[in-house]
Amino acid sequence: MMLHIPEVLTPAQVTEIRQRLDTADWMDGKATVGAQGAQVKKNRQLPELSPVGMELGQIILKALVNNPLFFAAALPMRYMPPLFNRYEGGEHYGFHIDGSVRNIPGSNLSLRTDLSCTLFLCEPEDYDGGELIVADTYGEHEVKLPAGDMILYPSSSLHKVEPVTRGARVCSFFWVQSMVADDGKRSLLFELDQNIQKLRAKLGDSEEVVGLTGHYHNLLRQWASV
Repeated sequence: MMLHIPEVLTPAQVTEIRQRLDTADWMDGKATVGAQGAQVKKNRQLPELSPVGMELGQIILKALVNNPLFFAAALPMRYMPPLFNRYEGGEHYGFHIDGSVRNIPGSNLSLRTDLSCTLFLCEPEDYDGGELIVADTYGEHEVKLPAGDMILYPSSSLHKVEPVTRGARVCSFFWVQSMVADDGKRSLLFELDQNIQKLRAKLGDSEEVVGLTGHYHNLLRQWASV
């Protein structure tokens, strides 16, 4: 399941983050991938343990904690601290699949990458190219969102970033380990939750809505690993 999550960050938060990133020290993005990924990756990133990046990442995670759409879709259990990348002057990232397990920087913990997140930090008209292309059984999906918006998609997806031919594409990216590892089950729970919310808005806490809510939580109880 791919999901567009609008307005994760406010315009003021985007401005603050961009101002600090514009003066940050960037490094070659190949430093954070294996040998296969390095063959198709050409961009720049903040170092994983960059103090600026870690501080800005906390702004993003705090915003997501208060985002009900993100929680319903991801059912998050563990987060990779947000990272930041920059593409310009033809930089790109060819088709690849994210690694299945990542070590969380600065800790002894690991994370299973169930979901990949890309949070856009500049407006689409500020740069040419730079589309995120996600391929699945339904074809290729092109993503280029307003600043502050985020795309959430399965980390098992083949994806790439097209070359940026004008301006700069600046984003945050990170991974989530979900309480429900299976994408199909997670999608069913999300659809059930969203329909319950719509029915509740129309009917209030009717007997039927309470019953469906119970089914949702019983399925989550059966499928979740915490």
